[in-house]
Amino acid sequence: QVQLAESGGGLVQAGGSLRLSCAASGRTFSSAAMGWFRQAPGKEREFVTATTWTGGITYLAYYADSVKGRFTISRDDAKNTVYLQMNSLKPEDTAIYYCAGSPRRLYSRLEYESPYEYDYWGQGTQVTVSS
Repeated sequence: QVQLAESGGGLVQAGGSLRLSCAASGRTFSSAAMGWFRQAPGKEREFVTATTWTGGITYLAYYADSVKGRFTISRDDAKNTVYLQMNSLKPEDTAIYYCAGSPRRLYSRLEYESPYEYDYWGQGTQVTVSS
């Protein structure tokens, strides 16, 4: 069984930064996709970013257009941890952020963006950005 646990959420003013962490236990994710999704009140869960290892020291990453240039995903496979660095935060970034993991190799952007491709989910961490 795999468990994912997010941390690092909180309240921040617009323009500020937060760093979310997602610690995985139960197995390693060195060859699987790891992603971040978010869900705001009254809205559907939406893709934020995802990454996977492509060999050597190269990682592939995708970002939603709304966060591109502001958010950065990274991973430390030795620690089984994925990070989400969020800079220049906006009030519209307010949501519960979920870490997700897939044991399968994903091949297209559409697959990385689909929550249905991820088997494992954390409990979520609240991010609130005040204006």
